[in-house]
Amino acid sequence: MADEKARLDRQLEAIARSVPPSRRMIHSLLHGRLRRMRLPVAFALILGGMLSILPVLGLWMLPLGLLLLAVDVPCLRPVVSRVLIRIRRWMAVRRHRRTLER
Repeated sequence: MADEKARLDRQLEAIARSVPPSRRMIHSLLHGRLRRMRLPVAFALILGGMLSILPVLGLWMLPLGLLLLAVDVPCLRPVVSRVLIRIRRWMAVRRHRRTLER
């Protein structure tokens, strides 16, 4: 169980490194003053993702809400961390192919 939490934390840190503007928000949600807001924000994002037919809301909210929820719900951690790893690998392959095309 501690391994799953460490794996998810590593993935979140990797996201923070690759997208520097998100670093402060990720740190605040995980360790800082926004920690109490994590569950309500996660549920709001999941609900907004389910209502994606509305103009402002979109499907991008659903995975973000699940990511925040996985920080507090241990049974979601392995699934979310595996998906994060796959997405990061897919993005790295795309980025590499794009540099080869140039």
